[in-house]
Amino acid sequence: MTDHTVDAVAFGRFEKAGWERAAAAYHDAVGDVTQQSIPALLDAVAAAPGVRLLDAATGPGYVAGAAAARGASAVGLDVADAMLDRARRAFPRVEFLAGDAQALPFADGAFDAVTIAFGLMHLARPELAVAEAHRVLRPGGRFGFAVWAPPDRALGIGIPLQAIQTHGRTDVPLPPGPPVYRYGDHAAARGVLEDAGFAGVEVVEVPQTWRLPSGAALLPAIRDATVRTAALLAAQDPGALDAIQRAAVEAAEAYRDGDAVALPMPAVVACGVKASG
Repeated sequence: MTDHTVDAVAFGRFEKAGWERAAAAYHDAVGDVTQQSIPALLDAVAAAPGVRLLDAATGPGYVAGAAAARGASAVGLDVADAMLDRARRAFPRVEFLAGDAQALPFADGAFDAVTIAFGLMHLARPELAVAEAHRVLRPGGRFGFAVWAPPDRALGIGIPLQAIQTHGRTDVPLPPGPPVYRYGDHAAARGVLEDAGFAGVEVVEVPQTWRLPSGAALLPAIRDATVRTAALLAAQDPGALDAIQRAAVEAAEAYRDGDAVALPMPAVVACGVKASG
């Protein structure tokens, strides 16, 4: 469903600028937890030798690199030059290209599999990205995406958002975007795939854990390695920010596990097949 209140150009510029900034910190801050769903995602699209796979909104290239390690012929695509630079350094044998998941620069039927890992929530028109994935797949090809579960279950997101809502302000001047966690709802994830023409849709939740050295490390990680929530934090006045930090530390420390804080961060993985004929 297209959200006509979103200015796609303004929102796209905002997200791109945010990921250019966050690229340097992303791996250390959240790289471990975002990679935990990769096996389930690649299993869903049957990544294997001989499979030509596109990883759209590839970020630092984790999924494309893991697909190549399975023997697939992988291509990664992203709008953020800084992310592409990191991906090329990390996975020098994988091809990485600049481009938009909402307007893929590939011919119809060019791929056997397409993935988007934690990228749909950063697109102005996520349904266009799903439709584009369908277009560039051959008949019988598979598309899969991973998104965060809603914040009430993905607590590394939920704790900072609750702290901001309680102690700060959320009415800050950000470019309007689609609901960030829309596709963490299983029915919505199924619906966007079926609306694009995918069959055999499956949606599962993948347990994940975000391990941090302390509760005090949560807000800095969100600030350095996210876009919309980082912008919310940047808009708070100093007193509110101190209260937000205290609340986030207290809530996160309730999940202490030995020498670390272990926050539940489940992912939702959804996949479908492009019908033959």
